[in-house]
Amino acid sequence: MAFPKPFRVTNLNKALEPDGDWDAVIFIAPNYDHIDNLQIKENIDAHHRIDSRVGQEPLLLISSDIAGGRLIYSPTGPLERDYDDVRRFGDAAKAAAKIALDAGARHPVMVLSGVPDNEDYAHAIEVAYLNFCQALWQPLEAREALTEEKLEPIAEVGIYAPDQTDLDWLAGVESGRRVARDLCGTEPERMSPPGFAAYCEQTFKNSEVACTVISDDDVLRKNYPLLHAVARASTHVPRHQPRVVRLEYTGEGEIQQTLFIVGKGIVYDTGGADLKTDGHMAGMSRDKGGAAAAAGFMKILAELKPKGIKVVAALGVVRNSIGSDAFVADEIITAHSGVRVRIGNTDAEGRLVMADLLSELREEAQQAVSPTLFTIATLTGHVVKCYGQYTACVENGPARSLHLGDKLVEQADQWGDPAEVTRSRREDYEFIKGRTQADDVLSSNNASSAATSRGHQFPMAFLDVASGLAKNGSDSDKPLPYMHLDIAGSAIDGPDIQHNHPSGAPVVALAARYLRSVD
Repeated sequence: MAFPKPFRVTNLNKALEPDGDWDAVIFIAPNYDHIDNLQIKENIDAHHRIDSRVGQEPLLLISSDIAGGRLIYSPTGPLERDYDDVRRFGDAAKAAAKIALDAGARHPVMVLSGVPDNEDYAHAIEVAYLNFCQALWQPLEAREALTEEKLEPIAEVGIYAPDQTDLDWLAGVESGRRVARDLCGTEPERMSPPGFAAYCEQTFKNSEVACTVISDDDVLRKNYPLLHAVARASTHVPRHQPRVVRLEYTGEGEIQQTLFIVGKGIVYDTGGADLKTDGHMAGMSRDKGGAAAAAGFMKILAELKPKGIKVVAALGVVRNSIGSDAFVADEIITAHSGVRVRIGNTDAEGRLVMADLLSELREEAQQAVSPTLFTIATLTGHVVKCYGQYTACVENGPARSLHLGDKLVEQADQWGDPAEVTRSRREDYEFIKGRTQADDVLSSNNASSAATSRGHQFPMAFLDVASGLAKNGSDSDKPLPYMHLDIAGSAIDGPDIQHNHPSGAPVVALAARYLRSVD
């Protein structure tokens, strides 16, 4: 897996030598005043005298006494304002990565200076590295056609970092983000449901993560009736037939916590019978970002092998096709949980795919040690309207009482993978309540989520009820904490969902929260 591996640099002066191991120096600092290395400062001073852009924008400076003759100075801009955060270093690293690649550098070394001495910037080096890799990733189908060596020639990056910076952990996290980007960002034929499942099987082969794929149509129809309904119009095309992928990791030693993750893996969303129109179908091969992120998190576990934790991920990998056998609004389908679901709109398919899997994991969670359940999905346009490129965390009562959303957001902010906590309210449960004696719950209204009040909150209420989890609320004998993560805005690194790079969100936030953080 060819992403730039981080390599610790302890002697900066040696790394700067023009005939040494490195062929470019990337210098990231807030502004021109934060230069604490004399050699770098003298080089930047010399260029600043003839180019006023120096310190104002990322630039390549030609410096014969610097490694490779290349000094890339990428300023972050101000860091002390109320709204600044560690992503300033990430943005600067992204810009520098592109300059380094275009300039022909293959072994750059990265140096940060002027990092504020507070916890908000405690992981500035790591955030810079992760964003450096984000900028250099190329799509899987392009790498397969043109080779990784040609498209991603930067094989390592030197990190001038203190000893407490865990570069092995960092490389493990990036390996997971790469899996998430590959699965989310690959076109719908290469990453069809069978292709998605095959990628997972190959990724976790001979690893600590067990991978099981369910492909039998009779089994899927019986055990996952909502999921199968979404897939119904695709089942007559072998290469589009649905899959359920189960990934399971059990760490060494006594298990202290168990995570259950359901990922939405809609490999292409036409909208079904409620067809997407006016150009809104483009980019819908990325509607599998939730399942992709869940698989990415499991890849981190496979690499780092943390002790004392068990994680189960269930990925619903389905194509929502249009055809004579497509499911339609008004159908009533009995879910895995036994709840009768009336279909409100076939373009609200992701919650259906996840509800059956969440019901199944709910049964396992009741016997697990310190369980927490998640759904991760590129679910609603409403969340993009509300929060832009931020993940939304919608908690049930037991999760809220444990402040799980706040704890995740705290880590997410420090690691540059930000999120917002949003509340589930009584209106959300009223909205999805069954309207007749024939049905228990309504999947959605027939308007777009972006045009619907509380359009990203009420789907969590649907998932809670349709999966049976509502029976495990704070008022039950067996409360189960559950948090829904809507990543419709954060799964893509930019507003163009068809072309911008997948971000891997919320892989970094989850890894920071559950593999590093101590409550």
